[in-house]
Amino acid sequence: MKIHSDLDITNRAAAALQIEALVAANRPERVLLELPTSDPAPATLSAVARAQRMCRSLNVAFSVTGAHLELQETRGQEPVGRLDSGARRHR
Repeated sequence: MKIHSDLDITNRAAAALQIEALVAANRPERVLLELPTSDPAPATLSAVARAQRMCRSLNVAFSVTGAHLELQETRGQEPVGRLDSGARRHR
């Protein structure tokens, strides 16, 4: 899946719901989310965190590309990266 532009507060929920709908409809073994920038906005990170939690609850492997954070998770493992406790960014 690819997010084509950085999300903001007005479209992050819709993007997260679309990701959830695609995963629910297709039941993939793995979700790879491609971000549009190497430094995603907080709203984009929020949608990514929501997708990550949803995938974890369904036991679906999840990873992100296109950002300087490397968030990869395999089934049964805890997430690695800045999103393991939420989507807030530390600067």
